[in-house]
Amino acid sequence: MNCISLFGTRVYHRFSCCVVVSRKLSDGRFGEIRRDNGCNGKESVEEPVSESSDFDPILKEYGLLENEGPPRERFSVRRSFFEDVRRCTSRVLEVLEKDEPGFDAKAALDELDVKVSGPVVRGVLFEILKVVNYGNKMRCAKLGFKFFVWSGQKENYRHTAEAYHLMMKIFADCEEFKAMWRLVDEMIEKGHPTTARTFNILICTCGQAGLARNVVERFIKSKTFNFRPFKHSYNAILLSLLVVKQYKLIEWLYQQMLAEGYSQDILTYNIMMCAKYRLGKLDQFHRLLDEMGRSGFSPDFHTYNLLLNVLGKGDKPLAALNLLNHMREEGFEPRVIHFTTLIDGLSRAGNMEACKYFFDEMIKYDCLPDVVCYTVMITGYMVAGELENALELFDEMVIDGQLPNVFTYNSIIRGLCMAGKFEEACSMLKEMESRGVNPNFTVYSTLVSYLRNAGKLSKAHEVIQHMVEKGQYAHLLSNLKRHRRC
Repeated sequence: MNCISLFGTRVYHRFSCCVVVSRKLSDGRFGEIRRDNGCNGKESVEEPVSESSDFDPILKEYGLLENEGPPRERFSVRRSFFEDVRRCTSRVLEVLEKDEPGFDAKAALDELDVKVSGPVVRGVLFEILKVVNYGNKMRCAKLGFKFFVWSGQKENYRHTAEAYHLMMKIFADCEEFKAMWRLVDEMIEKGHPTTARTFNILICTCGQAGLARNVVERFIKSKTFNFRPFKHSYNAILLSLLVVKQYKLIEWLYQQMLAEGYSQDILTYNIMMCAKYRLGKLDQFHRLLDEMGRSGFSPDFHTYNLLLNVLGKGDKPLAALNLLNHMREEGFEPRVIHFTTLIDGLSRAGNMEACKYFFDEMIKYDCLPDVVCYTVMITGYMVAGELENALELFDEMVIDGQLPNVFTYNSIIRGLCMAGKFEEACSMLKEMESRGVNPNFTVYSTLVSYLRNAGKLSKAHEVIQHMVEKGQYAHLLSNLKRHRRC
């Protein structure tokens, strides 16, 4: 443990406890709400491709799954079920699309005579959540809640905690905070336990409003807080606070946890060390690391990841190499994430020579770089002004079968703009679109800002016009217009 106590972390986002699956549910249109969809990353339901499915219990409930049937028949039944879910979802969305003063949405939904089920409710709410933006948030909140109330009144159906969470998230994104809290109270009254997911939604929503501590205190006192699979509820809350960067609140909660007599585990120590490091309290970071060893806890993959980033940002490649060797001796074979974390830290320290060494080293150990690792290296080269190396690595990445993502392209476009190669930067925007990578607002903002600062106002206007024609981020157009030449 002594050889590790000199080290220390950054990778708070690697501890995320929520996995969001991005899938498409309905092919139907959703009127005004769908026309300005700049949001991605919301979960949906998709037909399974394997012989077993998490939806098998649902299929049995509807009498659609016969265990003694052959696999092909079972798959056919599931396929029929999901097609039915899609049709029902699409029909509901078409009715909601027509909602306006004087239109009786409840009666129209009743006339559909659709079978309300968990997948249908989730599908409709997901579709609404996916398209929430500044311009339509009031309408989205209204339609989402109208459907939520209507579906909750149907026979043989009862809202699940997941349905409540989706509706809460819609309210949160639409800034309907009072309605969101009322929904939490209703969920508890209906007997649903509040979970880490409930807490995440609330803390993300209330953190920026300065109400984070109130949320934490409420959950500490709550007897309905379901903290599985965590050792205790404090870990669930600490982890959520780490994800939203509430580091000072983590310190306060940790003291409350100790005062209540709860003991730490490896997850607690990892979270606390990460928070201390982010707050710049390296002395307390090292004390926690020593305390963890004295308490009988050995570093895990997350701990090593944490330490490697500190060594990288501290520009200590030799110590990092020693730590990687120590990991192997302890039976922890370094993964892509460990090399990526180290390279990220070293690139931030400006040591691209060391980055290249570890990038080559990971390949020697059959630890192949992924799109994130390539993007970190490319970004490092761009920041260091080594444009040719960045472009060469970009080509190598494509040849190796790693498809660039939106962050890779943003880094390349930024680097080209920094080098004054604006034609190449605009060409890269077209290339990413041709490869099916949709530019996010950061890409457009980066390109427009550099073009305007270089006095290329007409070219900047072309980029904005292109963005508008694609129907993306129209609600953020005013942000681009605020850019001024420095």
